[in-house]
Amino acid sequence: MKYSTIYKIGLICLLGVGQVFSLAQNQVHYSGKTLNNPDYHHGQLSPALGVHNVQVMRANREFPGLADGFGWTYNHAPMLAYWNNVFYLEYLSDSVGEHVPPGQTLLVTSKDGYSWVKPMVVFPKYKVPDGTTQEGETAVAKDLYAVMHQRIGFYTTDDQRFLILGYYGICLNPKDGPNDGNGIGRVAREIFKDGSFGPIYFILYNHSWNEKNTDYPFFAKSKDKGFVKACNQLLADPLQTQQWNEESDRNDPLISLNDNYKALSYYHLPDGSVVGLWKNALTAISNNEGKTWSVPQRAPGFVNSNAKIWGQRTSDGHYATVYNPSDFRWPLAISVSDDGLDYKNLLLVNGEIPTMRYGGSYKSYGPQYVRGIQERDGKPADGKMWVTYSMNKEDIWISSIPVPVKSIAESQVQDVFNELPEGKELDNWNIYSPVWAKVGVEKHLGQKCLSLQDKDEFDFAMATRLFPLSEKIKVEFTVEPGQNDHGTLFVELQNEKNTAALRLIFDADGKLKTKAGYRPKNLLNYQANRKYNVRIEAQTSNRYFEVFVDDKNVGNGLFFAPVASLQQIVFRTGEIRRFPNVDTPTDQDFDVKQDGKQAQEANYWISSVKTWN
Repeated sequence: MKYSTIYKIGLICLLGVGQVFSLAQNQVHYSGKTLNNPDYHHGQLSPALGVHNVQVMRANREFPGLADGFGWTYNHAPMLAYWNNVFYLEYLSDSVGEHVPPGQTLLVTSKDGYSWVKPMVVFPKYKVPDGTTQEGETAVAKDLYAVMHQRIGFYTTDDQRFLILGYYGICLNPKDGPNDGNGIGRVAREIFKDGSFGPIYFILYNHSWNEKNTDYPFFAKSKDKGFVKACNQLLADPLQTQQWNEESDRNDPLISLNDNYKALSYYHLPDGSVVGLWKNALTAISNNEGKTWSVPQRAPGFVNSNAKIWGQRTSDGHYATVYNPSDFRWPLAISVSDDGLDYKNLLLVNGEIPTMRYGGSYKSYGPQYVRGIQERDGKPADGKMWVTYSMNKEDIWISSIPVPVKSIAESQVQDVFNELPEGKELDNWNIYSPVWAKVGVEKHLGQKCLSLQDKDEFDFAMATRLFPLSEKIKVEFTVEPGQNDHGTLFVELQNEKNTAALRLIFDADGKLKTKAGYRPKNLLNYQANRKYNVRIEAQTSNRYFEVFVDDKNVGNGLFFAPVASLQQIVFRTGEIRRFPNVDTPTDQDFDVKQDGKQAQEANYWISSVKTWN
């Protein structure tokens, strides 16, 4: 081949690459270098500082009264709004597995995002008329209930009427999906300021269904003109109705994009254009409030499979996306952008996967199907970014993410909890707080402490404090174990990728230990209800550390994992989990042996944590 020909081909390739790069700058893309490692539940992603992960509802089949009152174990697709100074969280629930009838939609509320009321049914089970069939299906409905499926849960009107939404679909057999356009229809009801609900109405029917063959009236028949106006405003908003795409009739004129685009989230840019994000990291731009869109394309650089991606403008005027940056549904991560198009980093939100206690169809492992608060559905006064998601399609969680989003502690730790401002004690802490393994601040013997309480056989409480990246560090904390015959507290120093270099263990046999390679090494016997001042002096260059208890040197050792630097101290009431992994079979078809009861509670109170070089 002649040199001139090679030159021309190379020039064409370079021009092509340049054109692709230019196109990427005008759409959502990820320019950062950090990527998720799915061999770890946390993906080896550095934590976003100050994230609080809180379990809202823990499923329990054996004792339904401790959960939702029904004992249903498939709970998924939560939605979130903030209205009238209250968090509203709606989620789907089926008895055992995904799309297995019957289905219903539940609602939980909270004043602060941490303490939640017991779930209440907002859209109940719906009987499918016997004899119902679908084109292409041989099955005929008999004693069948609908399955609920919705991608949007709330809508706040311009005059502050607040609607909650649901969708009744039909699954005639285990392979039939409710989001195929062949369901019954979409329902709405109003939530009033006193927390009560208006009646249920259909707001949109699928083909073959109407007011004569359904159980709820059509919204236009309501005598409440304000409610009718609210529904009409919703129906006229393409950014909302686009989210109905999967369940609505195919080629429904209310839907701008009728193709297989799933689970839209959106936000506005300063020029008024709208960024749309769908599953599989598809993205597009609309310049007319969702009436038309550019052709959706996969966002360059984003890694995301068939799971939701959430995007929004944050309270500091920047933008953030929260999603699973993986072909698996772990971890949950956040990426931040200055302009809403170029995303530059990737940080950890939730990197835990507790035991899936109940098997069921299509129950994926991990924190997934994330959803935040839509632009018109409220802004919490704290300015934080709040997102909700399901864990293992079984339990419901919520996370608060401080804004601006940070990954680095700017100063050494000097946390004496009794001296910190009321309500601000955990602002710089990352917490993982299940219903039965709570993390919080409480008064103990008249003094405020960081409290870890664990009575969950299958999960743990965890609190993490970041400090400046260090090659040499001294960490001191004061801890009081509430027992020495059960429960375990692990204390770890970790690097920025969550790799533990050393570990102390307040073990269930009453001994304080350190991990020394394969085997634990005993340091001393500890007593229940006694405070211990523990100091760790560690250096990464020679992997050496020393442990002092009440100023007495009780032992030393080498890091069991070499690291170049240290960034965080972790207090955790359970062992590290490595199941599932990338080779674990997709569907868990078994229940874990359990009795549904709480384990014997273990308590730990930490009154201070300090670091220095």
